[in-house]
Amino acid sequence: MKAIILAGGLGTRLQPYTTFLPKPMLPLGERPILEHIIDWTRKNGIKSLVLCVSYLRRTIEDYFEDGKRFGVDIEYAVSQRPLATAGQLKTAQEFVDDTFVCMYGDSIFDFSLRRMIKQHRAKKAFVTMGLSSYKTRLPYGVIDTSKTGRVQSWNEKPEMQTNVNMGCYVMEPHIFSLIPKNRPYGMDDVIKKAMNGKKLVSSFITKNGFTDIGDKTAYGKAYKEHILKLGKI
Repeated sequence: MKAIILAGGLGTRLQPYTTFLPKPMLPLGERPILEHIIDWTRKNGIKSLVLCVSYLRRTIEDYFEDGKRFGVDIEYAVSQRPLATAGQLKTAQEFVDDTFVCMYGDSIFDFSLRRMIKQHRAKKAFVTMGLSSYKTRLPYGVIDTSKTGRVQSWNEKPEMQTNVNMGCYVMEPHIFSLIPKNRPYGMDDVIKKAMNGKKLVSSFITKNGFTDIGDKTAYGKAYKEHILKLGKI
């Protein structure tokens, strides 16, 4: 089985950090984010990787090379311009002919990918989405009303719980037929297209093991938590 890591985004929400470094190469402790992802993937039994690269791609290619130094085999799928998540995934089509894992290159994972793959196969799913249980508190009072406008209840700043997308998927190779070539296309669009086509899109839910590094605030928090975990501060 192969893992495809989407590592070609511009990282605009992380500027100016990403002016000279692609987002997956930002340091988390003494190693870049992407190295943490590759190490986690290898520990879960996948040693054949495809890195989808674009923006400042030489930085990634020069650091990881063929992957041997990291105990994996790495191939590169190159796009010359931003293609969004699914559009970027499409560039790796020639490298895949069986069930594969796809993940975003700007998150840290620490859950059992082996279990997720096992569940995907047991359910004979077309796509299995990794979801994380997420809680947040609304900053407003929530007011329920009747059809006539009569106020029925007032719940002040309630805590809400939902499942959010982690950006880690197990997919069947036919997914590529749902993605247009050489144009930006979102992963949400391709998943919706699969569901509209009556394909089984399943979920794997975990309470822990997901750290998003999508913007400067999230990156700062993740960096601090990582250093605390190592006991360095």
